[in-house]
Amino acid sequence: MGLAPLAQARNCSVSLPTRVPTETLERRIGAEEVGILADFSHAFAATLDIDETLRRAVAQIAEYMNAEAAAVFLVDEDGSSVCRASAGPVDVVGLRVERGKGIVGRAIAENRVQLVRDTLRDPDFLGDQRGFHSRSILSAPLDSANGPIGALQVLNKRDGALFDTHDADVLRLLAVPTALALNNARLSRELVEQNRIKREFQLARQMQKTLLPPRRRDLPIVAMNLPAREISGDFYDFFEIDDGRIAFCIGDVSGKGMDAALLMVRASSCLRWAGKDGAAPGVWLARVNQELCDTVTRGMFVCAVAGYLDRNTSMVEFASAGFPPLLLHRGESFREIPASGPPLGILKDVPFEAHRAALAGGSLYAFSDGVTDVRGPDRKPIGMDGVRALIGRVAGGSPRARVRAMVGHLRRLALSDDTTLMLLSDDDAQPRYLGGIGGLSDPENLRLVRRSVSDVVLRLGFDEAERQRLVLSVDEAVANVIRHAYGGCCDGRVELSFWLDAGAIRFELRDFAAPVDPERIRPRDLSDCRPGGLGINLIDTVMDEWRFLRPDGDGNLLRMVKRLP
Repeated sequence: MGLAPLAQARNCSVSLPTRVPTETLERRIGAEEVGILADFSHAFAATLDIDETLRRAVAQIAEYMNAEAAAVFLVDEDGSSVCRASAGPVDVVGLRVERGKGIVGRAIAENRVQLVRDTLRDPDFLGDQRGFHSRSILSAPLDSANGPIGALQVLNKRDGALFDTHDADVLRLLAVPTALALNNARLSRELVEQNRIKREFQLARQMQKTLLPPRRRDLPIVAMNLPAREISGDFYDFFEIDDGRIAFCIGDVSGKGMDAALLMVRASSCLRWAGKDGAAPGVWLARVNQELCDTVTRGMFVCAVAGYLDRNTSMVEFASAGFPPLLLHRGESFREIPASGPPLGILKDVPFEAHRAALAGGSLYAFSDGVTDVRGPDRKPIGMDGVRALIGRVAGGSPRARVRAMVGHLRRLALSDDTTLMLLSDDDAQPRYLGGIGGLSDPENLRLVRRSVSDVVLRLGFDEAERQRLVLSVDEAVANVIRHAYGGCCDGRVELSFWLDAGAIRFELRDFAAPVDPERIRPRDLSDCRPGGLGINLIDTVMDEWRFLRPDGDGNLLRMVKRLP
């Protein structure tokens, strides 16, 4: 309300200042008023039940001020004022007054005591409420450090007299402990609520921890989770399946807080359920994606990686859904394997491509974006380059020691998000047999040779061009055995085996023909334009190493080695 209507009603309504020094008020009121002020303060301090205290307070106010009715209004979240306690012939608890409306709204908006001697002449009077006839009203704001939080109001002197400035001083004084008690009660409720939420978060975190797999020293997988807050939206899991492989998954839920924590529980449970039967990684993620698309709240999603580790061959097969690239570290080199599918819970019926890699003495690192988002000394995210540098710094230690060292380094930096790290390691440098084929020295069997070599090198992560070169060179080696060692005879025996060595694949070609002189088998001078005879040149170009060995028994053994990509 503006100043003009107040000026017109000056003879019936008065706005009195709220902030008057206490000693000034004490000079203007008597000892009896000081006594009731003390009683008020004691009553509010003696209980945390603010509603019961307010009910008693308004009854005492009405009685002391000889008023027919009294009420306490508190400001609601939307700015309106709601009656929380009342005394008098009519119960107005729950009565709501819009922001700035009525005499109560004016007292709160102006933060001044409103003395209305004749309600009929006050332009802001809202009329009688629930059958109660209001003649004069006195309303005092409940002031706090952040502004008014409500108002005290008394209506109609019982003896028919009008409220005066002395009554205004008394009501203003009584408003002080009332506002203080309300503010303290609000802070107490907030503290209780914060403690309740904290306990719930602690319980949720304990539940999350129970979902994480226990540490197992017999498995070549180590993982750790650092929540940025009380609870985490990241998760990981690993478990053995019936065929002996180790299933693993790691995920990052969008958002933070309790919603993310609940989705984390949902997603981790679905991933464990869907991975138990050993389905291909792409099928595994597709099943979980279908389930989350049907149940997850719109706007939330899960980034995840799921796959298997075969300890016998050190082969890892996995699929990724919107997760940061995985890093394969072997020796001094890194191979970055990016995600090939969207996050889970967004689009139904999308395919998830599977990736294959051989650890072969190396390690595969999977981590949430909380790792790359960690701030370095320059306050910038460390990114993938920083992660590579960190991995290189801790290389040489045991898998568990490496993870602990990485986590310790990250803790010393500025964590801005949940951080989860998983390491799949192959510290066993012993060669691993990947399979093999054997048969007669019949050229018809070269098709089987080419198919077997192609399958093996694709599993190990070679690209298409390198696959073709490897297939061609091994095919040429077998053809040379058939053509030269056995002289074209189809009843000789040829065996080809595949081995995974430290960072390399090894092809071993065995025959049982007459021994050859290794010194006579050398790449031909390419200036010699004779047709044919370039098989050894092809092998020498494609392979990183090749040589003839003396096998146990008769025959020859050709060993060819190609470093993994």
